[in-house]
Amino acid sequence: MGTEKRKKLTPVGVWHYVRLIYRSVLFLLLIYAYIRYRFIYREPFIIGLEKMPAIIYVVWTVYVIEMIFRFFPSKIESPGCQKQFARNYIKSGKTEVIIPDNNATMLVALIWIVFNGIFGALHMLGVIDDGVMILLCGAYSVCDMICIMFFCPFQSWFLKNKCCSACRIYNWDFAMMFTPLFFVEKTYTWSLLALSIALLVRWEITFYRHPERFSENTNSYLKCRNCTEKLCAHKKQLHRLWKQIEEYSEKKLKQLEIR
Repeated sequence: MGTEKRKKLTPVGVWHYVRLIYRSVLFLLLIYAYIRYRFIYREPFIIGLEKMPAIIYVVWTVYVIEMIFRFFPSKIESPGCQKQFARNYIKSGKTEVIIPDNNATMLVALIWIVFNGIFGALHMLGVIDDGVMILLCGAYSVCDMICIMFFCPFQSWFLKNKCCSACRIYNWDFAMMFTPLFFVEKTYTWSLLALSIALLVRWEITFYRHPERFSENTNSYLKCRNCTEKLCAHKKQLHRLWKQIEEYSEKKLKQLEIR
C-alpha cells in the first residue's frame, strides 16, 4: 500500500551492532580508568592501567581476536573485507577492472598520517600523555563502527564508493584505529599495531595481485543482490528519519514566526 517493507537485520548487521556495543563499553571503561588515575590518584594513566591488568587483557584479546578473524573467510563479516578471498570471487563475465575510488586512497592515507602526526607531535612535546593516545584509539574504534553503520566521511567526501562492500580501504580500519599506538612504547600496544599493519599489508598485496576481486564490474559478489550485510537499508531509514526531523523543525519554526 505504498509503504516500504521493513527490512530485518542480517547476521552480519547484528554482528556490527554487537561490536558497536562492546567497543563503546570498552571505550567508556578506558575513559573511567583515565579519569580515575590521571585526575584522582594523580599518577600516569599507563601506570594506573597496568595496576588493572584485567582491562589490558580484555581489550587486547578482543581486538586480537577480531583481527585474526579478518585473515580468514567468514560468513558473519562484511562483504567489504571478505571480497579479498578467492572463494568470494564470482566472475561477472567482464574483464575490465573498474575501481573509481582507487586514486583517492593515497589522499586518505596522507590526511590520516598528517592528522595523527599532529597528536604524535603533541605527545612528543609532552602536551598529551600515553593515556590520551590510547583513548584516541578507543574513540577511533567506536567511530569505525559508526562509519560502517551510519555515516562514513571517507566514503562521502573522498572515495565516493557506493557502499562498504565496494570500499577500497575497508581492511585499513584496524591500522587506522591503532595508528596512535605507534607513540606508546609498550609490548601490548605495539603488538596490536603490528598485527593491524600485517592485516593491511595482506589486503594490499591481494589487491595488487587480484584487483578483479575488488571491482564490482568483474566480481558479482559485490553486486547488491548478493550482499549479506544490507546495512544500506538501515542507513536510508536513518536518512529519512533525519529528513523528517528537519522538515518538522522547519514547520514549527515557520509556525512560531507567523505567531
